[in-house]
Amino acid sequence: MIRFILFVGWAVILTSCGASKIKIDDQNVENAMVEALKWQEANPIFAKDPTDWTNGAYYTGVARAHESTGNPIFLKAIKDMGERNDWETWERFYHADDVAISYSYLYLNALQPDVVDLEPTSVWIMDHLYKPHAWKDGTDPMSEKKILWWWCDALFMAPPVLVKYSNLTGNKEILNQMHEYYMETYNLLFDQEEKLFARDTRFQWTGSEDDLKEENGEKIFWSRGNGWVLGGLALILSELPKDWEHYNFYEDLYKTMAERIKELQPADGLWRSSLLSPESWNHGEVSGSGFYTFALTWGINNGILDRKNYEETVKKAWVALEDCQQPSGKVGWVQNIGASPDPASADSWQNYGTGAFLLAGSEILKL
Repeated sequence: MIRFILFVGWAVILTSCGASKIKIDDQNVENAMVEALKWQEANPIFAKDPTDWTNGAYYTGVARAHESTGNPIFLKAIKDMGERNDWETWERFYHADDVAISYSYLYLNALQPDVVDLEPTSVWIMDHLYKPHAWKDGTDPMSEKKILWWWCDALFMAPPVLVKYSNLTGNKEILNQMHEYYMETYNLLFDQEEKLFARDTRFQWTGSEDDLKEENGEKIFWSRGNGWVLGGLALILSELPKDWEHYNFYEDLYKTMAERIKELQPADGLWRSSLLSPESWNHGEVSGSGFYTFALTWGINNGILDRKNYEETVKKAWVALEDCQQPSGKVGWVQNIGASPDPASADSWQNYGTGAFLLAGSEILKL
């Protein structure tokens, strides 16, 4: 409750002063990022394996933190991690989560190509795209697993890696295959009315009494789930060739989601775990908010979003995110691993929450 009161206090200040009055000191931002990294490296955590999606999201944030700061502490963290893990992906070739770690490998490879062994990543990508699997065939007995990327989180995990790898190898067919799978997910899970992604088919709206709903009767749209998508789009667009025939689809989807997410931002700056039922919990959530802050600020910095319209949004969000970081460097208010909206607390943390914080800071520094 104390944190919530702080957020409300910031909301009053921000509303009365306006974004132009919010002064963000670059050195303070970088210091906050470094302290978050140091705490996370000293307190490792992962869901199943050091190469799993949770570390993949975290080290994606580390990579972007280095890209924006040039601070060698971030690059060393990636190198140390990669060497510990022998540059491996995780074990499931068919599961998009298991290549997210390769984003950081590919980033380091661009700077130090003699260090990274990309063979595991290459094998994974070719198997993922072209090796048969029940999800591709629609023959998995679980009803929601009828396409390769059947959950919206997948759009953060694999596509940015595939774009990076395509650029590295010059293999444009990888982009075409990525687009095919991306469109399957878009067609299945994107709600054209709300301009948001359902996490998976369990949350699709059919008009039936059996539809899953929030207590207020609204559709269920998970903040981090849509944060995965919008953050992933910023990563994709960062490196997607602008002359590629499908580029405009990704930019248009990014703009559509950015506008909707801006509309849904609470006054204190942090998005709630349930986007259409913010009253379900009276506090913000850092992982979804971090991904939104990263993605929206990236859009301003790259001339895709209008600065006047979005600057207040991202500055409010960053101030609130910083308030969720403890003096130790630990980033709290992160919803734990899940697949739908749930509460968080001042002491709830995960490595992907730290990754989202680093991603946000990496673009705020450029603002």
